[in-house]
Amino acid sequence: MKEYFKKMRGGGKNPHEVSFTEIIWSGIGSFLGILVCGYLSFKYFTPKDMTLFIGSFGASAVLIYAAIKSPLAQPRNLVGGHVLSGLVGVACYKFFGHDITLASALAVSLAIMVMHATKTLHPPGGATALIAVIGGKAIYRLGYLYALVPAGLGAAVLLIIALLVNNLAGHRKYPEYWF
Repeated sequence: MKEYFKKMRGGGKNPHEVSFTEIIWSGIGSFLGILVCGYLSFKYFTPKDMTLFIGSFGASAVLIYAAIKSPLAQPRNLVGGHVLSGLVGVACYKFFGHDITLASALAVSLAIMVMHATKTLHPPGGATALIAVIGGKAIYRLGYLYALVPAGLGAAVLLIIALLVNNLAGHRKYPEYWF
């Protein structure tokens, strides 16, 4: 029976298996990246009615700490995807905010199109665009600054931590390329 299941899985090792070491490094990186963004946000930005902490960074952490070889996890995609999507999201809110459903749909779809066109596709960018539309008064007050803080600066903080943590382990190399 064991041989049957082994054959059904492709005969050998699961291509999606990850070593315990990889799991630990991914956990350390994501913990530190989110921790630093949260600390900076609550220490320096929140008192100024700003944030450096948005939900889409959780998804970015999965890519840049656990799927480091993915084209979607590379620095150009991480930073460019968040900044461009932030700009698109704010524009959609400003022009179509009277209809949040329409503004949301436009923000996500236009962000995807812009990221494709600029070769900065980063799936969490879709969430960054959506947050610009549904984020509430604190996000709305930021206006286009939202694309820089939190979207751009937060992505840069995550990137710095990714460069440090991902390259501490001898078997990991990040990024695969910059541009």
